[in-house]
Amino acid sequence: MASVDPGEKPTDTPGPGGPAGGDARTYSYASIPPAGTQPNGGLRRRNGDGRRGTLDLGLFLLRLMVGGTFLYHGLQKLAGWFDGPGLDGTEEMMEQGGWDHPSIAAALVTAGEVGGGILLILGLATPLAAGAVLAVSLNAWMFKQGMHPDFQYSQGPGAVELDTVLAGAAIAVIFTGPGRWALDRGRSWATRPGAGSVVVLVLAFAAALFTYWYLQDGNPLTGIGPFE
Repeated sequence: MASVDPGEKPTDTPGPGGPAGGDARTYSYASIPPAGTQPNGGLRRRNGDGRRGTLDLGLFLLRLMVGGTFLYHGLQKLAGWFDGPGLDGTEEMMEQGGWDHPSIAAALVTAGEVGGGILLILGLATPLAAGAVLAVSLNAWMFKQGMHPDFQYSQGPGAVELDTVLAGAAIAVIFTGPGRWALDRGRSWATRPGAGSVVVLVLAFAAALFTYWYLQDGNPLTGIGPFE
């Protein structure tokens, strides 16, 4: 028969397991219930994504501004709206800019701006949409920078300031997801993007570099640092 330490005061209170849980006796020093018996995940409730504040509103505004900007320029090229050149004018502009296969170049940039802009605004297929507008921004950056030697961030006709900001905003959307104010809100990556974001980023850079190499075939970094 098991002995009981005189300093311990057994009680008749059933333990957490009830009478069927073996030794039903508990002791005064062990009366605090274990953490596992607390209501479902109090810690999860504090650290979960239930309290997002204005995060989803901010992501929606970011998508609206970036997507709207690309859609605006895309409609200039596609339909000639907002005093734009239309498809024929865009193709002519690409040809004058030294792009090989100007019809393909015009189609790619127009599709990227219109399609990517609409999808970003809607928050639909957001990683692909952000990757598309990122590739367009990178191509515009390389084209403008390649027009003149030295870094043309905010000066001259080759200034790349706007394209840099738009590319950065597209990268931000890739890594944050569209938020809950989006058609993608049911997707896991809408609020918790993972490693797939890095894949999309790499693919966007690869597509931009390949497109520029194939259709422009120039060095946009001439005159910058070691690229003399």
